[in-house]
Amino acid sequence: MTVPSPMDDVRAQYEALPYPPRDPRDEAIRLITGTPSHVLEINHYLFSGRLNFMRPFRALVAGGGTGDACIMLAQQLADRRCPGEVVYLDISTASRQICEARAKARGLRNINFLTGSLLDLPTMPIGQFDYIDCTGVLHHLPDPAAGMRALASVLNPDGGMGVMLYGEYGRSGVYPLQELLRTLAPMSMALEDRIAMTKRLIRFLPTTNLFRRNPYLNDHVTGGDAGLYDLLLHSCDRAFTVPDIGAMAQNSGLRVVAFLEPVRYEPATYMSDPIIARMASSLPLVERAAFAERLAGNLRNHVFYATRAGFDTVARPEDTSAIPVLREMDAQKLAAGLQPGTPLIANLDGFPWRAQLPALAPRIVSQIDGRKTVAEIYTALGAQGGLPQWEDFYAQFEDLYVKLNGVNHLLLRFRT
Repeated sequence: MTVPSPMDDVRAQYEALPYPPRDPRDEAIRLITGTPSHVLEINHYLFSGRLNFMRPFRALVAGGGTGDACIMLAQQLADRRCPGEVVYLDISTASRQICEARAKARGLRNINFLTGSLLDLPTMPIGQFDYIDCTGVLHHLPDPAAGMRALASVLNPDGGMGVMLYGEYGRSGVYPLQELLRTLAPMSMALEDRIAMTKRLIRFLPTTNLFRRNPYLNDHVTGGDAGLYDLLLHSCDRAFTVPDIGAMAQNSGLRVVAFLEPVRYEPATYMSDPIIARMASSLPLVERAAFAERLAGNLRNHVFYATRAGFDTVARPEDTSAIPVLREMDAQKLAAGLQPGTPLIANLDGFPWRAQLPALAPRIVSQIDGRKTVAEIYTALGAQGGLPQWEDFYAQFEDLYVKLNGVNHLLLRFRT
């Protein structure tokens, strides 16, 4: 007699409702890019900006779903003519079929598709990886820590991971509603009836309900029935705080090196009192991020990069041979929008963030082409005239870098 596994219900869900819904025909009109696993981020946060794409690079997308991270990374490696391989792994054959169709639509030949559980990685003849993506998966395992250890078991000594986990505070209202639905729409009920009951419950929630009062939970709206099921009817679902993440990574022999977007994890972003902000900003990364998480109260997801390497893997702007690179942005359009005296503005899920940019910001950004180093940008600006001394220029560049990197617009690489 076969004993049912907690993962059987999870597998059945994604066979019936692959998530997120994707149409392979859309590959003809756009590449979905995101975080983690954008190749510029991988290079910046895990390889000090010095990854040589002319050398073989192995990546594992563990829990690949319908393929967003897998397709993005495979396409970006192909665009750089990297002799790399992306291994896709998922328990759902329906999800795999969608990802395979998307890869075929793009003509991608650098993906190896596997069906299976990431929990079996330690015993799979799969080899070691330079990079592992695990987006939205560990929080759906009965033992997320076991999942993290399984991933670490196939990671190269100097390799790294990009992970997304649900955030506890920003999902306020989700778990009480899940409890209600275990009574109103039990697993024994037909899938379509469970979905209908969930929609009915949401429609009649009182104004005091925590889920109704949380305006930043929208998967059930934007993701259709699959998004609704994933948010409120999932059979295995938990959320994490920053300290949870730090402890789980450490117990797997990993170090968290960055949370994205960085500005969301800085206490000074939310705290106007200078004494408190200064005290909190002096804390180590994970403690500082935990402080910011508690202040903000709205972080629904945590995206982070972690590494096994024992040295600093994050690219730094102190080296003038660093090459600034804009992530998915046009330099000229961005420069045109950065008017002197006008702050950079971002809506951090309801929190209005504003940052005053240095006077040289438009001119510096206009020179960022992904090829010029910081020193070469200074030289190019000097040819235009009216440039201050190097010390003043660099101070302004560093200020601009911190602010644009904070909202994940600006990263660094080095020539290899």
